[in-house]
Amino acid sequence: MKGTVGELGEFGLIKELTSRLTSTPAVRIGPGDDAAVVAAPDRRVVASTDVLLEGRHFRRDWSTAYDVGRKAAAQNLADIAAMGAVPTALLLGLVVPAELPVTWATELMDGIRDECQVAGAAVVGGDVVRGELITLAITALGDLRNHEPVTRSGARPGDVVAYTGWLGWSAAGHAVLSRGFRSPRAFVEAHRRPEPPYHAGPAAAGLGATAMCDISDGLVADLGHIAEASKVRIDLRSGAVDVPSQMYDIGQAVGVDPLQWVLTGGEDHAIVATFPRDVKLPARWKVIGEVLNPSALPQVTVDGAPWHSKGGWDHFGSSEEA
Repeated sequence: MKGTVGELGEFGLIKELTSRLTSTPAVRIGPGDDAAVVAAPDRRVVASTDVLLEGRHFRRDWSTAYDVGRKAAAQNLADIAAMGAVPTALLLGLVVPAELPVTWATELMDGIRDECQVAGAAVVGGDVVRGELITLAITALGDLRNHEPVTRSGARPGDVVAYTGWLGWSAAGHAVLSRGFRSPRAFVEAHRRPEPPYHAGPAAAGLGATAMCDISDGLVADLGHIAEASKVRIDLRSGAVDVPSQMYDIGQAVGVDPLQWVLTGGEDHAIVATFPRDVKLPARWKVIGEVLNPSALPQVTVDGAPWHSKGGWDHFGSSEEA
């Protein structure tokens, strides 16, 4: 479709965006009414919300609209999975300038729709508003399916720490893009379009995970949230974390120890969890540390020592695009 969103108008844009959506059995009433109705068989609803700003969380010269849509949906749906829940629905609040091409908005919606399909969810509603800066406000919903939620506060001394997914790939891709390159493509794509292991969250709950979260701010930072909530110390074994050889090549080219990306790079949306030591974990889970009694050391250590390198995402501590 040619033209701008201003020329199409609010209701024309809404009609164009919603016409691209698909549904799921959980959606009883979708877009088009005053509110959506989503089935909640568990009688509890897991909810999470996030905001993405152009220039802060994505750049149009780095990512296509479709990439932005996939990433925006992924980071919200991953939060649902990290509670041990199954994603069911997503709501989108979209702020765009009037001169934005309609095709950018429709490709964005295609990306959001397709990522929802990967997770088994559907877009059920939202709102569009005119503004100077492209902004996405997303709310994701999920169903616990009779499991108890896995929070950050349940880790206990003696538990093992394990993760599934990718670590450091998005940060390495960001480093490549920041220097004006577009390859190695696998790492650039990991930054543009993360692939959370959605099904691993509910599966971990079924295995008896005691605490869990997705890696959005960095492994050390996010495990710090678990350690603080659980009042424990977590020690990581750096040698147990996978660092691909190509990541070493990127690190050498840009002068960065790739372990820095693995331990402190965010936005991969891998899932990290703690489990009782006697739980037999599937091969997809990699054990990388253990939960210990609290001590005078920082709540998260690496190979028994404090990790002093800067890292971990803080929205009020950096002005760079995430």
